[in-house]
Amino acid sequence: MNPLIESAQLLTRRHFCGRTATGIGTAALAALLNAGTVKARAGASALPVGQRLPHFAPRAKRVIYLFMAGGPSQMDLLDYKPQLRRLHGSELPESVRHGQRLTGMTSGQDRFAIVNPGVGFQQRGGCGSWVSDLLPHIGGIVDDICIIKSATTEAINHDPAITFMQTGAQQPGRPCLGAWMAYGLGSGNANLPAFVVMVSSGLFSDQPLFTRLWNAGFLPSEYQGVQFRGKGDPVLYLSNPPGVTAAGRRRTLDALAQLNGRHEEAFGDPEINARTAQYEMAFRMQSSVPELADISGESASTLALYGPDVHVPGSYAANCLRARRMAERGVNFIQLYHRGWDQHTDLPTRLARQCRDTDQASAGLILDLKQRGLLDDTLVIWGGEFGRTVYAQGDIKSSSFGRDHHGRCFSLWMAGGGIQGGRTYGETDDYCYNVVDRPLHVHDLNATILHCLGMDHEALTYRHQGRDFRLTDVHGQVAREILT
Repeated sequence: MNPLIESAQLLTRRHFCGRTATGIGTAALAALLNAGTVKARAGASALPVGQRLPHFAPRAKRVIYLFMAGGPSQMDLLDYKPQLRRLHGSELPESVRHGQRLTGMTSGQDRFAIVNPGVGFQQRGGCGSWVSDLLPHIGGIVDDICIIKSATTEAINHDPAITFMQTGAQQPGRPCLGAWMAYGLGSGNANLPAFVVMVSSGLFSDQPLFTRLWNAGFLPSEYQGVQFRGKGDPVLYLSNPPGVTAAGRRRTLDALAQLNGRHEEAFGDPEINARTAQYEMAFRMQSSVPELADISGESASTLALYGPDVHVPGSYAANCLRARRMAERGVNFIQLYHRGWDQHTDLPTRLARQCRDTDQASAGLILDLKQRGLLDDTLVIWGGEFGRTVYAQGDIKSSSFGRDHHGRCFSLWMAGGGIQGGRTYGETDDYCYNVVDRPLHVHDLNATILHCLGMDHEALTYRHQGRDFRLTDVHGQVAREILT
C-alpha cells in the first residue's frame, strides 16, 4: 500500500481527537516557554534575519580546530621558562600553589618537586618566538601564528575540561562551538555538512572521547557535527546496499519527506524538519564525499608538506589534508581531535612521540592554506583542554615521571582569519603555574573565535526552557590585541 494513503487511514476520528487535545496543550505551553523552538527551522530561514547573517564584517569564513585531547605540556612546548633549570628538584612553594585544587592522582604526594623540561628551546622566525625543539616545524611557521601563553580554565579533569572548551559549560548538554557556528552561519556547500569532525590517536591513547562533544545540545539536531571515519567509507552507510539504486533511494526520500511534512504540520516539532534535512544531506553526500576523500590528485609537493603519515588512513596528517580539502569546498567548521596528550607517566618518551605525530602536519596545514590563499579567511586553532603541572608526578630521578593536569595556565596557538602572526600573548610566572598578564579564559577564547567569524558572542543566542542561552554564558571578552 502507498505509505501516504496508509498514514491517512490510520488517523481515525478517535485518534485525531485524543491527539489534538494533548497537542493543543503542548503547543500552548511551548509557545509560552519556548517559542523559538516550535517554529519550523528550514535551511537558511532558521534564524531571525538580524542573527542569520554575520553581525559585522567577518575576518574568517571558516574554522579548523586542531584539538590536542589530553592536555599538552606548555612548559615543554610553547612557554619557555629558563628559570626552571635552576629550580629543578626544588619544592614548588605553597605561595605559588595558592591552595589549588589538585586531582586525585597527585593530591596525596609527599613532595611537589619541580622538573625542568628535558628539551631545548630556540628563538624562531623573524619574530623571535621561543619554541621547543620538539616542534621544529611549528617553529618554522611562528611568523604566521600567535602563541597564547595565558589560557586558563577552572576544570581539572578531562571530561569537564574538554566539554568546557567545546561548549562553554562543564556539564554536558550544551551545544558545541561548531554547532553554534552552523546555527549562526549555515553551510558554504549544500552537498557537504557545515560541521565535520575527525578523530585520530597517538601511540599512547587511553582517554575516551564522546560524540556529545560535537552534539547540537538543545539546538536542532541538523547543526550537530558529522563524524568522518579514517578507514572505509568516510561516513557509515554512504554507499547504497546491494539492489538499491540512486533512483530508488530518491523515491524513498521523497515519500519520507511527504510523511514528515504531514507530521510537522500536525505537531510543529522542529526535529521533524531537521531529520528531513539530514536525510537530504546524506543523499547529496553520496556523490560529494567520495570526491572529497580522494587525494590521488594532490601533488607530491603538497603531500610532502604533511609528512609521510599523510598516506596512512585515519592518521592526524591524513586528517589535516582532508581538513584543507574541506575548507576549499565550503565546510565552515572542521574539528580534528588527536588523542594521546595525557602524559602522567613516561613524559619524555610519550611527549616526543606525540609531537612527531602532529608537528609537521600542523605546520603543513598552515603552509598549504597559505600558498592557496586560504589562510587569510581560515581561522586555525591548536590547543587542548588544559596544560600540565610544573611539578612531577612520580620520581623525577626516573625517566618514567609525568605531569598532572593543570588548568591555571596553558598554551595554545591561533593563525589566519584575522589573527596577528608572529606574536605572543599573555605571560605566566617563573614557575609556569599562574597567569600574571592578560589571562585568556575559555569564554574569552570562544568570544574571540566568534568575533573572527563576524558574530557578536552576546547576540548569538537561542531560547531554551525560557532562557536565552549563548556559547559564552554571561561571560567572555574578545582578545582584541591579537586581532589584525
